[in-house]
Amino acid sequence: MTNTNVLYQHGTLALLVPGLLDGTLPMKELLAHGDTGIGTGEGLDGELIILDGVPYQVDGKGNVNIVKDSFMLPFANSHFASYQELVDVNDIKRNNLQKLIDEKTASANTFYSVIIKGTFKNMKTRAVQKSTKPYDTLAITAEKQSIFDRETVDGTLLSYYSPQIFDGAAVGGFHSHFMSDSHDFGGHILEFTSVSGTVSFQQFDSLEQHLPTHSESYMKHDFSNEDILGAIHDAES
Repeated sequence: MTNTNVLYQHGTLALLVPGLLDGTLPMKELLAHGDTGIGTGEGLDGELIILDGVPYQVDGKGNVNIVKDSFMLPFANSHFASYQELVDVNDIKRNNLQKLIDEKTASANTFYSVIIKGTFKNMKTRAVQKSTKPYDTLAITAEKQSIFDRETVDGTLLSYYSPQIFDGAAVGGFHSHFMSDSHDFGGHILEFTSVSGTVSFQQFDSLEQHLPTHSESYMKHDFSNEDILGAIHDAES
């Protein structure tokens, strides 16, 4: 029996900051911990979104690919979906949507996931082009991102919320990826104007944090001089 109260996370966003971008977990293992999730590939190879057990990758050119079990990841989240409908919205602006979710969930100090299925206006996403060794820092690698946009698009927003006290291990606040219903557009969400659709919610009482202890570069890296939060916020915004 699967535990729907657990959020699984491999790696941390902090390890991406100095450029520790080696893939340290295969997709097959990530899927053993959930049928829903987000992440990135080795060398920041695109943006991933897992829906109904299918792992989609939006690559640096905007192509949508279904990745193999052997696809390697330096960072990812997954969980087993058990969402409850929270609220229907009609052309609600993004900042008002976030306020509404905050009020309805009352879960600022725990992890949770939100999934929104509907019609989005002025959706802008990004995906990073895969880099190779020797890897640059997150800040430099993120500059190689490609930006995609649609004036109106039907699709699914998948977001994970992390409490501020975990900022660095994840992004304090919302980390959101998108996939169109037609499976031809998606990525890490930069912005959208408004959405009409159904908002669903799933709360977690446990975080299973998995670290790449078999990675020598991770185990030996000194993070004390890294501007971890600054670099993460710059890259994710």
